[in-house]
Amino acid sequence: MSRIAFMPSRVLTPAGFESDRCVVVGEGRIAGVLPASECPPDVPARKLAGDLLPGFIDLQVNGGAGVLFNDRPAMEGIAAIAAAHRRFGTTGFLPTIISDDLEVVAAAIGAVDTAIARGMPGVLGIHIEGPFLNPAKKGIHDASKFRILDEEAIALLSSLRHGRTVVTLAPELAPAGAIRALVDRGVIVCAGHTAASYQEIQVGIAEGLSGFTHLFNAMSPLGSREPGAVGAALDGCGTWCGLIVDGHHVHPASLRIALAAIGAERLALVTDAMPTVGWDRNEFQLGGVKIAACDGYCMAPDGTLAGSNVNMAQAVRNACRMMRVDDATAIRMATAVPASAIGLSDEVGSIAPGLRADFVLVGPDMDVIESWIRGEPTRPGR
Repeated sequence: MSRIAFMPSRVLTPAGFESDRCVVVGEGRIAGVLPASECPPDVPARKLAGDLLPGFIDLQVNGGAGVLFNDRPAMEGIAAIAAAHRRFGTTGFLPTIISDDLEVVAAAIGAVDTAIARGMPGVLGIHIEGPFLNPAKKGIHDASKFRILDEEAIALLSSLRHGRTVVTLAPELAPAGAIRALVDRGVIVCAGHTAASYQEIQVGIAEGLSGFTHLFNAMSPLGSREPGAVGAALDGCGTWCGLIVDGHHVHPASLRIALAAIGAERLALVTDAMPTVGWDRNEFQLGGVKIAACDGYCMAPDGTLAGSNVNMAQAVRNACRMMRVDDATAIRMATAVPASAIGLSDEVGSIAPGLRADFVLVGPDMDVIESWIRGEPTRPGR
């Protein structure tokens, strides 16, 4: 593609919000971020009424537009989910498969591999959440699908050829050396749906475990004499944590405690979105169970939370309000932090020379006006 210069009201760079800036894009990448007065005269300029941000990156997307990835682990399913979330500024995401038979997991990995190989916009890899989880913290997952992490499973989980793989597992149930085997093959391992003790989490971290999936939810809580998985996450050790900021999964006070304990630079906003995002219906089926979406969350008839009904733009707004952070901090939790968590900071997550031209243009209330992936635009609704 030919070069173009964007001149937004403000642009969010690693230095913060800046005005009077010119963002030059060429060949799908950012060629420069310059003072507006230094914008190359031979490059067509387009003024943008709004703030230009890095595109949002969501590491946990179960579905959208009426599609659950488990039910449609194919390129068409991924494309529908991607389109639903792009309306809300998500330009990079991990389609997420929850606990299922290994044949379904294999189909999901194959679909993501093909999608990336064929250049499907926005797909950064896959998140495999289960089935190597603890039944005591199963949440909405089907415990009948759970299994032990053996050599066959390790080979499958590390078989993606393109993009990043995130695996959520219960470290206390992983055989010795299994986490290390995954990490050595390039898999990013996170603790989730876990009843692990603080010490068991430390063993996992020593093997290479680097993250926590939806912090506070479906994991052993912080206690006075047993810090549990939550305590291990808040204690640091360089790990990162995903947070569902929908106002229901985690109390705002707990969100602020996590922020105070480990800092915004290690907290990644995730949606844990279900098929109702970007869809005109408020219920869907999950393993034969009717799930209802209401006020940002999804719930089974027995009261079990079943993912969320929020998009990333809403998650950023919620973080500003519930965590009492400024816009720039909340946005970085939805861009730079998730990019860093999966080792893609040199590709996406910031507006800086050399990175991919993945942007979102927003209005005063984080309303998405337009987005770009590799410099190619899409307006909401398309």
